[in-house]
Parts: sequence; C-alpha cells; structure tokens
Amino acid sequence: MSNADSLVVLDFETTGLSPDQGDRAIEIGAVRIEQGQVTEHFQALMNPGRRVAPFIENYTGISNAMLKDAQPCADVMADFAEFIGDSNLLAHNASFDKRFLDAELTRINRAYSGQFSCSLLVSRRVFQAAPNHKLGTLVDYCDIESTGDFHRALYDSQMTAQLWLAILADIRTTYRLTEVPFALMQRLCKTPKKSVARLLGAALHD
Repeated sequence: MSNADSLVVLDFETTGLSPDQGDRAIEIGAVRIEQGQVTEHFQALMNPGRRVAPFIENYTGISNAMLKDAQPCADVMADFAEFIGDSNLLAHNASFDKRFLDAELTRINRAYSGQFSCSLLVSRRVFQAAPNHKLGTLVDYCDIESTGDFHRALYDSQMTAQLWLAILADIRTTYRLTEVPFALMQRLCKTPKKSVARLLGAALHD
C-alpha cells in the first residue's frame, strides 16, 4: 500500500481555465517527495503555439517573449510523463491541474498510472479553522517559510509540497498514526467535515 508521503506534487500555469475551451498549459512545475523528503524537481515553460492574453501575462509573470523560445507543449509533456513514472499525484485544487494534465497527455498519446489527491480538499477537513483554504493563506497558517512568489508553477508546487507535509504531520500527531496511506487521504477528500475525526480515528485501528 502506497503512503501519502511519497508522490509527485504538480502545478500548471495555463492560458485560461478550461482545456475544453481550447486553453493550453504554458508552464509545468513539480517536486517529487519520497518518504517525506523532497528529492527532485521539474520545471519548464512550454510554447502553446499562440499568444497568451495580457491578463495571463500579468497574473503569472510569464510573458509572450518568455514563451517564444520555449519548447512546444508536446516535447515538455513527454519529458514530464517520464518524470511522473508510476507515482501518485497531488495538486492544490487538483481538479484543475488534472484536467490540463489529462488534456496535454492525451494530445501526445501518453497516460499515467498514479492516482490523484487534492491538498485543497484535504486542508478544508484537517485545517477547518483556517481563514480560507487558498494556498497562500494555508502557507501562512502553517508557518511555512515563503517568499510570496505565487502563481509560478515550480514555486506553487514547492509550497503545496510543504503544505502537504504539514498536513500529514498534523494527522500523525493528532491521530497517533505512524503511517498515512495515500488511499486514506483520497477518502478524506470526500468525507464530510463532521466525520473527519471518526475516519482518521478509525484508521489507527485498521
């Protein structure tokens, strides 16, 4: 059974909100966590084959000039598929990143075998007292050291990785678990807030 402290954390910057509407990835950032330690990272800009809107340039800091000489999406995503391997995957608001990962890999006839979990959904259940569950807010809430350079893919994946490790540490301490299975975190994403303590408490005896 795979543990939640060994996976690949990823984040996309994109031309918009929906690959179904023709939006494309323009940057991928990822870190690999193995047994609770960050061991490797991946970062690349990618040229989507068209100009990005001024709003996206301002929001991400990624300009059309930066993308002009970047590798095409297909080449970057082929490399990223190799980086992922058979690892489980994590993102903050994973439904967004999963949609773009699926769309970009489908374009090059690649797939992945790992399962997804979402640090946003988990944090809503574990850190119910947080002011909100945006990544930047949770980084402050957990006293994670940060330079505040959000909305770039590698930085956001690094911060998500540190948030995830803080979540796992909180669960292990609160519920006296020596190991936290990845499958348990997937279940936690779908558990009503009022039932979180029962789910995690029962895990001690499984």
